[in-house]
Amino acid sequence: MRRAEIWWGLMGHKIRPLVLVSCDAHIDVRALILAAPVTSRIRRIDSEVPLGPEEGLPKSCVINTSSLALVSKRRLVRRICALSPSKRDALDTALSFSLGLD
Repeated sequence: MRRAEIWWGLMGHKIRPLVLVSCDAHIDVRALILAAPVTSRIRRIDSEVPLGPEEGLPKSCVINTSSLALVSKRRLVRRICALSPSKRDALDTALSFSLGLD
């Protein structure tokens, strides 16, 4: 498990894609990690990062960095892929926007 990977994760009673946003040092030692949900509800705002079939997902969707959640690593079911360097940069930009760091 590494930062900027997409995983299928159990959220409530539903399995959905999540992007890991905790730093690798936290992922290595903590039971709960920070993740951003992936959703097909696309609003085209600065807190979103577009994804789709090229990342192994069934359809066009976005990472929603304004809805971060703590997730138990035990609820992560299967790795989908790691984000490309350009998508990882876009994730960092979206997180900065959502957290008011820019």
